Amino acid sequence: MRIRTTVGVTLAGASALALLTGCGAADMTKQASPFANAGGTKSVTLSVQSWVGAQSNVAVAQYILQHKLGYHVDTVQVDEIPAWDALSQGRVDALLEDWSHPDQEKRYVDDKKTVTPAGGLGVTGHIGWYVPTYFAKKHPDVTDWKNLNKYASLFRTPESGGKGQLMDGSPAYVTHDKALVKNLKLNYQVVFAGSEAAQITQMKQFAKEKKPFLTYWYTPQWLFKKVPMTEVKLPPYKSGCDTDTAKITCAYPHTPLRKFLNTDFAKSGGKAATFLKKFKWTTEDQNEVSLMIADQKLSPEDAAKKWVDAHPAVWKRWLS
Repeated sequence: MRIRTTVGVTLAGASALALLTGCGAADMTKQASPFANAGGTKSVTLSVQSWVGAQSNVAVAQYILQHKLGYHVDTVQVDEIPAWDALSQGRVDALLEDWSHPDQEKRYVDDKKTVTPAGGLGVTGHIGWYVPTYFAKKHPDVTDWKNLNKYASLFRTPESGGKGQLMDGSPAYVTHDKALVKNLKLNYQVVFAGSEAAQITQMKQFAKEKKPFLTYWYTPQWLFKKVPMTEVKLPPYKSGCDTDTAKITCAYPHTPLRKFLNTDFAKSGGKAATFLKKFKWTTEDQNEVSLMIADQKLSPEDAAKKWVDAHPAVWKRWLS
């Protein structure tokens, strides 16, 4: 995750979102909404990514656009990198959570000028390696990467081939973990759970049995409220340390998450474009909605309604 360096799988829906549970999804950039970039039509098309935090952004934005501003809202599932292509082409109007893609930003924002920055989301993302806090309390030195080999045997699984297991999510995610394991000379094997949902299921099962595990994970994420985890300190991140990903030996950065709009929509999207530029909330806000969707099993629309009803002072600022 870049990062969120995923080229992650995504989620689609016309008027509602559903929590993705599979290990992948087809690229939907060729299935643009008929409402996207439709001149004079009071409609908006939002790109949706697979992780539940991104789904929460879209759920709340969609609810307000529909119920407070009177727009038709269509949502399209697009993987992270193709989402930039779709945004540039006007297949979608807005991307509400980008974890930093410098190459795409240079191509579409700086050079082609077909994509326009729409400000910060208000949330900072971070990827790292985590162990359950109950294990870190018993073995506090595990939180330093230099001691990971000492505990490799405890993190072994049938899938890790005699080495310790470092659990990742989807193989479609672009992570640095294999290079980090190799370059830091760690006795670990990266094992993919298949998806965010599958990874969460495995972590919850490990936690239920109080078993040790080491996992690639990220914030913001609602699961921390259910399974407390402690980050393992990797060599500190410094600007440029991840330029050559094959030689990388540093931690993932902390990334202020940003929004982007199709340039034509940014200019002519009226109240919808103005609202999306002002849409900004906190990690706590996002996690509140994510928890309702992923853990309490509310529909995204119901979760959004519940949040909107409880936080009028926040969202009314986005409409002023």
